[in-house]
Amino acid sequence: MDDSHTEHAVLVMGAGAVGCCLGGQLQAAGVPVWFVGRPRLLGALNDHGLTLTDLDGKRVQLSAEALHLHAQIPAGCAPALVLLTVKSGATAAAAALLGAALPAGTPVLSMQNGLSNVAVASQAAPQLRWLAGMVPFNIVELAPGHFHRASSGVLAAQDDPVLHAYQADFERAGLPLRLHADLRALQWGKLLLNLNNPVNALSGLPLRAQLMDRGYRECLAALQTEALQLLRRAGIAPARVAAVAPQRVPGLLRLPTPLFRLLAARMLRIDDKARSSMADDLAQGRATEIDALCGEVVRLGAAQGLRAPLNARMVALVKAWPQRPQAMDSDSMKAALAI
Repeated sequence: MDDSHTEHAVLVMGAGAVGCCLGGQLQAAGVPVWFVGRPRLLGALNDHGLTLTDLDGKRVQLSAEALHLHAQIPAGCAPALVLLTVKSGATAAAAALLGAALPAGTPVLSMQNGLSNVAVASQAAPQLRWLAGMVPFNIVELAPGHFHRASSGVLAAQDDPVLHAYQADFERAGLPLRLHADLRALQWGKLLLNLNNPVNALSGLPLRAQLMDRGYRECLAALQTEALQLLRRAGIAPARVAAVAPQRVPGLLRLPTPLFRLLAARMLRIDDKARSSMADDLAQGRATEIDALCGEVVRLGAAQGLRAPLNARMVALVKAWPQRPQAMDSDSMKAALAI
């Protein structure tokens, strides 16, 4: 990338599913983008270019020659904005690398799962300007270099003047970015939905098929109910992220499947390709984000002197999976969670 053309340039730190989706859409809309990622993904992008599709039929293609791919943050790189899209467990290491390479004050927008990434990152690189964001939709890797958005939703971030200048770029890229004074409530709303990630990962099923099994839905409902009780005690009101208010979701999940299918039609607007990123992590032997999801609920309880036994059991199930990598049917999962 020509360093003289860096106005509104974006560095994607973590060119995985989320990073490629956001960065690719922005580049297709005319924003200069650097991609920093792992060798496997960089190799796929070098070989195949970047293809982005979605459930509405949109298709974006960028040739390998058009992509600016790097295994490390390029020397002299001075982006106007960084999108941090690494998995939560890699936040501290990625933040330290950014802090060592970028000018002080560079804004970094965390578009990661969980609630604690900005706090972790700001400890590792306090000289950068850390901002919290949220990606509400599901993105899956269909083939090398091909990423597919399998559900809908609007990007969100904390309201900060540095992001106002970028809203038009995100809008032009087909990624509307809404800014919020209180992002914490939205993050908790998203985390409640993400409690399905380990359920889906351990089921071995595509997301829609897993949600059509009442037993798996009962597992998710139990995890959410426990989290909602702790949030209520903590005085935190999670915001509505999906089609249904968070407090109503557990009851909806517990309904018989024909009634659930009818009443949850908007919630089920996901295509058959959708699956959780945690399922991919387990399949490829990578560390998961379970500590940033169910682990966050456990920490919320501990801060109040309370336990979160269901979410703690789910953390243990995911961490034990590599020793016995076998899909769990819904009855086995309910038994393991003791519900």
